[in-house]
Amino acid sequence: MSFEGSSLVDWAAYNQARSELGTGFVRILGYFREDGVKSVIAIEAAMRANNAAALVIPAHTLKGESRQFGAEPLGMLAEKIENIGRDCVEAQDTPEEALAPVARLRPLFEETLTLLEREASPVVATAVRRPMGGGFGRRGVSAGA
Repeated sequence: MSFEGSSLVDWAAYNQARSELGTGFVRILGYFREDGVKSVIAIEAAMRANNAAALVIPAHTLKGESRQFGAEPLGMLAEKIENIGRDCVEAQDTPEEALAPVARLRPLFEETLTLLEREASPVVATAVRRPMGGGFGRRGVSAGA
C-alpha cells in the first residue's frame, strides 16, 4: 500500500534514501523510530521543566533524522522548536513560545512514522509499531502534579 498522496513525506527524498541505504534501510528506519521516540520524550520533558537549553539537542537530532527520510513537516517543526530553544538560551528566557509546537510534535511524529514504516514494509509496520504512551499536555501517573 502506497502513501504517495501524503504531504507528510517527500516521497522522492524517501525513495532516494531507501535506494542509497539499500538493505540497511529498514534497520536505519528502526533507529529513527528509537531515536525519535527518545527525542520527543526529551523535548516534552524539557518543556515541562521550562528548560530551553534541553530543547535544543533532541530537536536538532529529530530535525536531521526526519529530513533524512523526507519527513519535511516533522523536520520543520523540530527545527522551529530547536530555534525557539536556541533563541531563549541566548536571551536567557523561558520557552513558553515552544508550547504549541511541542504539543503538535508527538502526533506529527507518530503519524509520520506510521507512513514511513508502512511504506518500507507492511511487515515492519505491524511488527515494530508500538505506541509511545502518554503525550505532552496529558497528565500521566509519573507527571508529579
